[in-house]
Amino acid sequence: MEHKAPIYEFLGLTFNMSNVLMITVTSVIVFLIAIAATRSLQLRPTGMQNFLEWVLDFVKGIINSTMDWHTGGRFLTLGATLIMYIFVANMLGLPFSVRVGDTLWWKSPTADPTITLTLAVMIVGLTHYYGIKLKGVKEYSLDYFKPMAFLFPLKLVEEFANTLTLGLRLYGNIFAGEILLGLLAGLGTSGVFGAVGAAIPMMVWQAFSIFVGCIQAFIFTMLTMVYMAHKVSQDH
Repeated sequence: MEHKAPIYEFLGLTFNMSNVLMITVTSVIVFLIAIAATRSLQLRPTGMQNFLEWVLDFVKGIINSTMDWHTGGRFLTLGATLIMYIFVANMLGLPFSVRVGDTLWWKSPTADPTITLTLAVMIVGLTHYYGIKLKGVKEYSLDYFKPMAFLFPLKLVEEFANTLTLGLRLYGNIFAGEILLGLLAGLGTSGVFGAVGAAIPMMVWQAFSIFVGCIQAFIFTMLTMVYMAHKVSQDH
C-alpha cells in the first residue's frame, strides 16, 4: 500500500504530476460529455442530451430547495459543472489504480486532500464574491454582526469550519474507499484462496463505492448551494 507521488519542481514550485494528470483527465471527460450532449440539440431530447437535461433539472431542484430561483438561477451552470466534475473524479480510481514502480499515477483526484480543499476554498471564495456582488460591501459586512455583534468571532470560525468540512468530507470518503479496494486487490493476488475470498467483497465494495461517489457529489453540490444561499439571500 506504500507509494510515492510523482513530484516535479519547476521555478521553485512543487507539482504533484499525478494530480495534474487526473485533474486534466477529469476535465476532459466532463468537457466531452458536455460537447456530446449539446452537439445536436433537439426539442425531444434523447441520449446524452437527455442525460444532461436530467442533470440540469436535478441541480435546479437542489437550488430551489435552498433559495428562490430568481436569485439562484445564476448558479445552475456552477452546480451542474460541480456535480458532474466531482462524480467523474470520484469514479476514476474505482476500476483500477496505476503504479509505476512505487509511484502512484492513476487514482481518483478527490482522494487527495489538496484537490478537495482547493475545491472547497474556491466554493467559499465564490460565496463571498457573490454575496458582495448582490448585496454590496456594506450590507454584506453587516451580516457578520447579525443578530448580535458578539457573534462575529463565531461567524469567522464558521467560515473556516465550513471550508475544512466541505473539503475533508469528500476526501475522507473517497480515500477510505480506495484504501479498502487496494487491500482487497492485494488479498486477491495473494493466491487462489485469497482471490476467491476477495472476489465477492470486491464486487460489493465497488458497488458501494459507486453509491458513495454519487452521494458525495450530491452532498458537495448541495452544500455549495446552501452556503451560497446563506450569503446571497436577503433574509440572512
